[in-house]
Amino acid sequence: MPNRLASKVAIVVGAGSIGPGWGNGKATAVAFAREGAKVLCADINLGAAEETAGIIKTEGGEARAIRTDVTKEAEVLAMVEACRHAYGRIDILDNNVGIAEMGGVADITEESWDRVFAVNLKSAFLTMKHVIPVMEGQGGGSIINISSIASIRYTGVPYATYYATKAAMNHLTRTTAVQYAPKNIRVNAILPGLMETPMVAHTAGLAQSYAAGDLEEMWRVRARQVPMGRGGEAWDVAWAAVYLASDEAKYVTGIELVVDGGITLKYS
Repeated sequence: MPNRLASKVAIVVGAGSIGPGWGNGKATAVAFAREGAKVLCADINLGAAEETAGIIKTEGGEARAIRTDVTKEAEVLAMVEACRHAYGRIDILDNNVGIAEMGGVADITEESWDRVFAVNLKSAFLTMKHVIPVMEGQGGGSIINISSIASIRYTGVPYATYYATKAAMNHLTRTTAVQYAPKNIRVNAILPGLMETPMVAHTAGLAQSYAAGDLEEMWRVRARQVPMGRGGEAWDVAWAAVYLASDEAKYVTGIELVVDGGITLKYS
């Protein structure tokens, strides 16, 4: 079913990649474009956003890049207006920014707590706050918040801020979905599992927790935890997002779509 997003306009927040390879946001932006959407690629790293937009253009799609710090309301407003100016509407919002900092509640600093909440949760609040009125005015839209299985499970890694922000994102998704369902605005979350992405590779202390700092061994250890026997890739999240963004999901709102190879089904 090609062109599932034909005539739609999408903002992908976190459309760049923190390192070489495919992050969730980068893959999602490209997947949206491959399905016919015009895509505004937003990222705090303009070069990374431009790289993603460049891939889309090389494939014959339509995309623009913009530098946006989505923890700052003025920059979110500028992003929304840039999309409206360029494309006239906003049909899809994909909230894909996120950071993970190691430490349980007795270990983390107040500064770390505030930073992770700003990046992981405040960003979703601000983007929804300013995109929803646009969607209301045009008769509907689809919002996709990228959460994590860490929102519903202890994953074996102590990062209290990540658990807390992603759990809060889930309930913000549910309640916003109910509030705006009469306006034909659907709000859903995707909960990726143990993914093999640049963001995971660059999370300070994660490889140390899993495998004494050995990144390749960390991938192997994580893969052994998954019933399917492998870690997920960014495209697994991207194609889930395409479904939720498309009219195939027109009667789907407020869900937590788990994309994890079955790991959350295990007792331990």
